[in-house]
Amino acid sequence: MIKSAVITGASRGIGRACAVELARAGFDILVNYRESDAAAEETKKLCEAQGAKCVTFRADVKDENEVRRMIAYAECELGGVGVLVNNAGVGESGLFTDMTREKYDRVFDTNVWGAAVCAREAAKVMIRDGGGKIVNVSSMWGVVGASCEALYSASKAALIGLTKALAKELAPSHITVNCVAPGVIDTDMNACYGAETMAALKNETPLGRIGTPEDVARAVAFLCSDAADFITGDVMNVNGGFVI
Repeated sequence: MIKSAVITGASRGIGRACAVELARAGFDILVNYRESDAAAEETKKLCEAQGAKCVTFRADVKDENEVRRMIAYAECELGGVGVLVNNAGVGESGLFTDMTREKYDRVFDTNVWGAAVCAREAAKVMIRDGGGKIVNVSSMWGVVGASCEALYSASKAALIGLTKALAKELAPSHITVNCVAPGVIDTDMNACYGAETMAALKNETPLGRIGTPEDVARAVAFLCSDAADFITGDVMNVNGGFVI
């Protein structure tokens, strides 16, 4: 397998941690991002500090043409795409009775369609090159659902379904497809919750702490390693026991 990895949404949070962890494991990295040039450059510096070659590419994963250009850039700069980590995602909280088509499209276009397009384009390269690994970042709410997060939960459940289907379809091409389902992680996505809410979530977590992006990144790195060559279609729960 070519030792190069494309990580979507890698300018911060879980995506940044995945990029650094894979760089530490010997992968060259393409840092995908949508908004902040400065944040993407910071991720790049952190990866280069691990001895990896690292490039950045600004692309909205919802846009097929931008995704095609991103994968082509990875081929040109990194020699191919050995690993794809579909991390880019958006959240949506609120009452289901307040759902609108605009909110639905915003969540599903990024969390499901974007991941599917990235996987489709990366898989074409992996099939040609003889194999690869795809890891999708879902959520524990995709496993069990969350009140007042119906759209987010549904999109992350769809990502689990996509993982299992692609695992079966791409296995003959020596491509593994797996999923991680993080619990409550200390990222910007959870910054909307106050200290009281976060303390309650910590207390609900059997291991007694909020997870870190690095907790998730280590699970992703394992699924991208040779040690996981016989694992596909799996959903790895990284939630401190919150959902068992």
